[in-house]
Amino acid sequence: MTRPFDHTTRRNIAERCAAFARLPASEPALALKRAAVAIALTGDAAGGTAVLLTLRAAGLRAHSSQWALPGGRCDEGETQVTAALRELHEELGLELREANVLGLLDDYPTRSGYLITPVVVWADASAAIAPNPEEVASVHRIALGDIERADAFDFTTIPESTRRVIRFRHAGQFIHAPTAALIYQFREVLAGRDTRVAELEQPVFAWK
Repeated sequence: MTRPFDHTTRRNIAERCAAFARLPASEPALALKRAAVAIALTGDAAGGTAVLLTLRAAGLRAHSSQWALPGGRCDEGETQVTAALRELHEELGLELREANVLGLLDDYPTRSGYLITPVVVWADASAAIAPNPEEVASVHRIALGDIERADAFDFTTIPESTRRVIRFRHAGQFIHAPTAALIYQFREVLAGRDTRVAELEQPVFAWK
């Protein structure tokens, strides 16, 4: 499905996010460190709507050279929305406001001890992207049609866990959870489905 980058698409996605029944935080998850990522929507070269995905810089101490949504740990006193907007600015130079927020998806607990809140935001067509080279090696626009393909995601298993491992195919590579899980849930929200992803597993290299 082609989703043009326009007011109608923004309204439709906002309505889907508003209709999404977000799960409340569970008691064990409250002990995890809070973090937030931005599912940032912008235009692509074909005039469609795309999600911004980054390849993390090789020099980062944690999860270097991995695919990720812009985001990071919440500072003391920050809400998840504030943290996601701050990280978008620090990583990509995007200055967005709470008015750009379309909704929140389910929290995702990671093996490395974080509870990630995905924040769906709409970046205006005039918003300039200026990646911070200390944090971001490259920025990619993933068309919504690409994440909505029937074969975009698959599931496998690993000996270390009984949970299914989710994978997202992009540019001949596999992108794993948590990023793949969050994009998958957003894909499901676009389709009007309240699909849960907290039990989808990460590969072992992401456990630290």
